Amino acid sequence: MGFRLPGTRRASFATKVASSKSCEVPKGYLAVYVGEKMKRFVIPISYLNQSSFQELLSQVEEEYGYDHPMGALTIPCREDVFLNVTSSFNRC
Repeated sequence: MGFRLPGTRRASFATKVASSKSCEVPKGYLAVYVGEKMKRFVIPISYLNQSSFQELLSQVEEEYGYDHPMGALTIPCREDVFLNVTSSFNRC
């Protein structure tokens, strides 16, 4: 399961980018680390405008503050919760 980007085949681009070992992030995207295993996902920056994503970030801030040891945004929720939240952004 992965999240879907508009105009792409189901999760194909997101899966390739998320599983990439490269540190490069395409313009218009940001890297986040999610879950206990700190899986790296590359998400569109437009997700930051979504109220449910903002709520997730608020919960992370309340619980963990701004200390992100990975050097990037760390979201310590379960991967399935993250995928559920982000997959809803592209539903019609």
